[in-house]
Amino acid sequence: MRGWIKGLAVIAVAVIVAACGGGHPPGIPPQFGDAKPHPWYGRTPAGYEVHGIDVSRWQGNIDWQSVRSGGVDFAWIKATEGGDVADPMFRTNWEGARRAGLPRGAYHYYYFCRTAQEQAAWFIQNVPAERGALPPVLDMEWTHTSRTCPGRPTPDWIRSEAQVFMDILTRHYGTRPVVYTTVDFFRENEMWRLNGVEFWLRSVAGHPSQVYPGHDWTFWQYTGTGLARGVSGEVDLNAFGGTRKQWSRWLARRVQ
Repeated sequence: MRGWIKGLAVIAVAVIVAACGGGHPPGIPPQFGDAKPHPWYGRTPAGYEVHGIDVSRWQGNIDWQSVRSGGVDFAWIKATEGGDVADPMFRTNWEGARRAGLPRGAYHYYYFCRTAQEQAAWFIQNVPAERGALPPVLDMEWTHTSRTCPGRPTPDWIRSEAQVFMDILTRHYGTRPVVYTTVDFFRENEMWRLNGVEFWLRSVAGHPSQVYPGHDWTFWQYTGTGLARGVSGEVDLNAFGGTRKQWSRWLARRVQ
C-alpha cells in the first residue's frame, strides 16, 4: 500500500492513538509524529534542534511549503540508483523544495554490480550542480533482496569504490559527499576507514553513541516511520548532530 492511501491510513492511526490517550510519541520532536514509535532512553531525537527528512518516489506528492512550515530544516531527495535508474519524482521534489526555500540535496543508492565511474556519471547526468544545494549523498547498504545484484563484495573493494565515486562527485560539485549507511554495513565494511568523510548514520533503536560507539557522525536517521506535515505517509526523520548555530556554520561551509 503506497502513496495517498497509505498516508490516510497512517494519519488515521495517529489520530486514533492521540484520541485514546496515547499522546505524542516520547522522544520524538513535537513537530513530528511516528507511526511505530520506539521507546527511547537516554538522549533522544527530541534533544536536537535541527531536523530533516529524506524522500523518494514512495512518498508520492509532497506539499513542500507545508513541509517547511511544519518544522523541517532540510531534505535529501533520492535522485539515482546504480547506473541507469532515476527516481521519477526527483525533479518534482527537487524543484518543490527549492521553491519552498528548503535546503535540499540529492542522494544516490549504490548498486554493487556497476562501476563507481558509471554510477558517478549517471548521478551527474541527473543532478544539477546548483549553488546553495546540500552536498550529495552516497547511500551504501547491503542489497541482499536485489533480484539482480544480491552479492556482498569485500570491504576493501567497497571502500575503494566509495572513494572513487566520492572523488568524482567532489570534483564536479565542489563539495565532498556525505556517506549514508546502516549499522551492519558500517561495521562489516569498516566504513570509518574512509578518509575525510562525514557520516549520516541510521539508528532507529538507540542513540548513535550507543550503536556506533567511538565513531563520529553528522546526521542521524532515527526513524523510518515518521510523520511530518506535508507528507501523506511515513517518512524517514533525521537529526543534525549539533546546535542551530552549528547548523548555520555547517551550511556556510558545506553547501555548493
